[in-house]
Amino acid sequence: MLTTMVAIAAVIVLLLAVSAFFSGSETALTGANPARLHLLAKGGDKRAARAERLIAIKDRVVSSILIGNNLVNILASALATMLFSTLFGGFGVVVATVVMTVLVVVFAEVLPKTYALRVPEALALRVSGPLSLLTALFAPLTYTLGRIISFLLPEQTPDEDEGEEALRGAIALHATSGDAEDEAESQMLGSILDLEDVAVDEIMTHRSQIESLDLDQSNAALIDAVLQSTFTRLPVWRDQPDNIVGILHAKNLFRALRKAGGDPEQLDISAIVSTPWFVPGTASLLEQLQHFRSRREHFALVVDEYGGLEGVVTLEDILEEIVGDIDDEEDKVRRGIQREAGGSFIIDGEISLRDLNRNLGWGLPDDRASTLAGFVLYESRQIPEVGQVLSFQGFQFEILGRDRLRITRLRVTPESVLVQRRRTQRQTSEQTTP
Repeated sequence: MLTTMVAIAAVIVLLLAVSAFFSGSETALTGANPARLHLLAKGGDKRAARAERLIAIKDRVVSSILIGNNLVNILASALATMLFSTLFGGFGVVVATVVMTVLVVVFAEVLPKTYALRVPEALALRVSGPLSLLTALFAPLTYTLGRIISFLLPEQTPDEDEGEEALRGAIALHATSGDAEDEAESQMLGSILDLEDVAVDEIMTHRSQIESLDLDQSNAALIDAVLQSTFTRLPVWRDQPDNIVGILHAKNLFRALRKAGGDPEQLDISAIVSTPWFVPGTASLLEQLQHFRSRREHFALVVDEYGGLEGVVTLEDILEEIVGDIDDEEDKVRRGIQREAGGSFIIDGEISLRDLNRNLGWGLPDDRASTLAGFVLYESRQIPEVGQVLSFQGFQFEILGRDRLRITRLRVTPESVLVQRRRTQRQTSEQTTP
């Protein structure tokens, strides 16, 4: 009799161990980082590749684990009831319920799952083999359960953006460490994901700000203009500035000038200009970046839907969307944002809303206009005069400068700053009032 009870107790302990294995395996498989497993699998780790395959059929694997876990738990509870009923008679059922509840919760659920949460990838690698066998063994049952569940709970259409949202969440979480480097990395990674959602015409240099050359002027004048410019690639035109006929590269110009013995009049500049490349302004930055790479180009002219010239976009413009402003020794360092002591900002009208939001942490909508001046024009539905003050989107905009119909400078004050100013003025007035 004693031998039988010892054997039953040993079987119960074994079943609890199997239950702990199932619980830990489920947590490890669902909590493992797929990206880390993928890297290990690419490195030749067969266990990682097997774990990846299990994650791909996670529903079937979890169903197999639940079937196995319930079987061993029910069997362990039945054996424990039989054992304690032999020892304590009718009161043994109560004792068995209490003891098994404690054992299952502590040793078969909480303990293995806590351990699995600490080392999910390592445990997922170790249990991938047994889980593969278990999934194959319970395949008929899991298939039947899957059909029943599909009937009771129709499948939903998968969200195409789910993976990107998960990646954005991981990037945002990375930025919460408080480390400045982590924040910079997260900002750059987020900007890469935004490339597909930003159009070329949102970051281009507008045609009003393009440096271009008249091909009909003298060679000496063209060379002087190239020397004075900070750019190495310049559009050239004939008859009118919008009629771009080519792109002049400074290196090609000076190479040709050297072959001509330094005599500008011996040059045929029209022969050394390259064919202009026109791209639509509606193309995304990701598409344009891929085109730059495939064509090995750094410079493109942007046109609208009617074929009219809108501006210029360069490879550097796209890279700056990822890493921020890039200035070299020839660039004019001009950010266009000046912070005032009272909390206001003096801002150039031509600064892009994306740069403004990124530098100051604002959330001005950029779906209707790409620059601050364009945003004010769109929101106000008028061409404001110098000195006029407008308020919308939680900001106050004071027009400081205008060049004909173009807004050049503004003073922008967040609503929170205005509220604080009014509160301070009210407190000061109350203190000075007798």
